[in-house]
Formats: sequence, C-alpha cells, structure tokens
Amino acid sequence: MTTHSYIEANKDRFLQELLDLLRIPSVSANPAHAGDMKRMAEATAEKLREAGADRVEICPTAGHPIVYGEKMVDPSLPTVLVYGHYDVQPPDPLDLWHSPPFEPVIRKTDIHPDGAIFARGACDDKGQFYMHVKAFEAMMATGGVPCNIKFMIEGEEEVGSNNLGTFVKANRARLACDVILISDTSVIANDQPSIDCGLRGLSYVEVEVTGPNRDLHSGVYGGAVANPINILARMIASMHDDAGRITIPGFYDDVQVLSESERAELNKAPFDLEAYKKDLGIDDVRGEAGFTTIERTGIRPTLDCNGIWGGYTGEGSKTVLPSKAFAKISMRLVPNQSTEKITELFAAHFRNIAPASVKVEVRPHHGGEPVVTPTDSKAYIAASKAMQETYGKKPIPTRGGGSIPIVALFEQELNAKSVLMGFGLDSDALHSPNEHYGVFNYFQGIRTIPLFFHYFARA
Repeated sequence: MTTHSYIEANKDRFLQELLDLLRIPSVSANPAHAGDMKRMAEATAEKLREAGADRVEICPTAGHPIVYGEKMVDPSLPTVLVYGHYDVQPPDPLDLWHSPPFEPVIRKTDIHPDGAIFARGACDDKGQFYMHVKAFEAMMATGGVPCNIKFMIEGEEEVGSNNLGTFVKANRARLACDVILISDTSVIANDQPSIDCGLRGLSYVEVEVTGPNRDLHSGVYGGAVANPINILARMIASMHDDAGRITIPGFYDDVQVLSESERAELNKAPFDLEAYKKDLGIDDVRGEAGFTTIERTGIRPTLDCNGIWGGYTGEGSKTVLPSKAFAKISMRLVPNQSTEKITELFAAHFRNIAPASVKVEVRPHHGGEPVVTPTDSKAYIAASKAMQETYGKKPIPTRGGGSIPIVALFEQELNAKSVLMGFGLDSDALHSPNEHYGVFNYFQGIRTIPLFFHYFARA
C-alpha cells in the first residue's frame, strides 16, 4: 500500500480524530481551562504514540506542558523538527458563533465546497499540527519515514509562548535538527499554493489611564474633571496621521525598505481587491498611503487597538464619569525592527502625549521578532516541490502579516531555519467567531507532508 492510498483508506478516521480534539476547549488564556489543557496534551501524546513515535513525553513547564515525541531512524540522516501548538484562542464573543465553538460541525461554503470544519482551533492550529501526526502515521504504516522526525507541540502559543524559550534552551541537544517545519500559516487560495518566507514581529501592550480617584457623577463633575475614556480615545487616535503612518517618534527608523523590484515581485501574488472587500463586508480598504494591501499586511509595520474598555457597560444607563480606562494595543513589526525598542518607544510616547489631568501606565505583555526565511534552502525547495506535486502549481513565496515569535527563537537557540508550509486560508476566521478549516485543506496537508520528507531526505 502506498502512503497516498493509506491516507485515502483512512480519511473518515483521520477526520473524526480531529473533530474529537476540537471538542477539547484548550484555551490557554483562561485558568478555568487548566484541566482541558492537560487533557489536550495527553490526547496529543497518545496520538503521537499511536502514529509510531518513540520517546513521547509530556514535558512540564511553569505554564502549560509541551508534548515531545520523536522517531530517530538513522542519526546520519537529516532531522526535521515539527512544531505546532495545541492551545486555542478564547472563543468570545460566543453570541456571534453560528454553532458552538467546541462542538465542531462541517458545512459547505462558497470557498470550501467540499465542506469546512467550524470550531475554535480548527485551523489555528489543531487542524494544521494534526496533519503532521496523520502524515507521520501514513509514512510509518507504509515503509517508515525517510529521515528523522521530532515533534514539539506546545500549549502556550496563543499567550506568547512564555515558557518555550526556557524549554528550548534546556533541551538544545534533544531538539537538534536540520530544519523546523511549521504549519501555522496560510496559502493564497486552494488553487494557488504559497509558502510564507517572512513574518512580522509583535509588540503587545496594555495601557491604563487614570483620572479621578473614584468613579464620579457625570452631571456633578462632567466638564470639570478629565474623563479617562475620552482622553484614551484621543491618545489612540493621535497615533496615526492622515496618511496612515504611525506618529511615534523613531518608529520607522529601523524599518527594512524593499526595493521597487522586490515590491513588484511581491505584488505578483494573485489578489482580488473586490473579492477581499466583499469577504469582509467593507466598502473600502484603509492603511498606510503609498502601499498596496499586500504590502500593508506583509512588509509594513502597524499599530492597532485590539480592545478598549472602562466605565459602565452593563444593561441600561449609568451616568458615570469613570476613574479608569484601559486598552490593549498590538504593533506588528518588520525587519529590522526590535520588539524591545519599539515597546520602549511606545511607552515613552504614550506617557509624553498624556495630559497632566491623567496618569498613565504601560504594561508590556508579549512579543516576538520579525523573521525572513530563505527560499533557496534544501528544505524550502523540498516544500516547493511537494506542494507543486499535490496542487499542480508551483507555490509562490509570500510575506505573512501575522507573527510566530518562536521562529526567531529557534534560529537563535537551535541554529536552524524554519519552513512555513501552511495550508489554511486567510478567510478561515482565525481568532474570530466561526473559525473554520477546509476538509480539502486538511487532507491536502496530509498528502503533501510525506512528499516534503521524500524530497528533503533526497536533497
């Protein structure tokens, strides 16, 4: 039996196993789900054992555990380290889901005529890391893997991977590899594959603005005392000028500027602006002047307010002038920006623009450095050949707008580059209500991954 025929013969089981994993609410950000996180780690370890991995361990950290497994067939052969994460984003707001987030259902859509799996974590990243487990099983069942393979599946990616660095530094020998293979990104379309060769970095902060020492009656004090919500809103709005540029002094000093020819190459990727707007339900796009949508989301830095709150937000009315207002702000960074430097610049600027009528505090949360991966490496070429064989088209190298902070960590600590071979779509509602993952995409990944190992082992 060939690997492909084994996959076809076991499709129903492969799909049901993923649905079972999606039923586990492994929300790393919520302490109430600590038991679910443990259950998900145990399920992941069990699936690796069943697939044929040796030395499978659930490795404790100061937070949620990391699942490790390996199959070392010959130390003289190349070694691939597969990275993924079993934790998921919180499902809120629940009322916007068309079906419960942890009760997966399969529904056909215009983009996924073969059906899409609707559940939190379907694409990010349970569906994508589990492709590797099933591809590994298929290889083991039909002759074995052509090179060494290691798995490291963590449980804290959605909260900043705070304990991964400690684990990697303490286990450099165990994790030694020639390349890291990651499926936590997207393709351009189901009829046009792509491979991310760059990711933006991230600086994520929470800000607090304090006015009076208690909530006040808005009739008695309104107009005489600073309202922290009003001031915070103005401060955030002031961080972009009319051209969409970020106004923090020094913010663009280290930004890597691409040449006109590099920009032209980037914009060769298929992109339908009208379809993009229709999918999002918007009448127009917005961003930094002088750049295309592809450039704005791939090679330019950003600053966005991800949440803002304060005062009374319950049912009915309460005429209150709040004591405090809060916001969570993320900045996506590009080569050669530094997370630490940008965080410091933001904090200094935020304090500087605050009026004397309020006090401000900036609390950094987590971040990660931007990365660019090579397109001429043996591993990238192997991934390109594999995707060309299953899609019938050569994948286009693209720059991803998201952040995977651990890529820079791996390069620094393991001295190994990563290949970002994802199979999701940008329209799969990652981090949003009604997240989904195409059934086609799931199995396309399972079919493609063994080919990557085939070509990489022969390189």
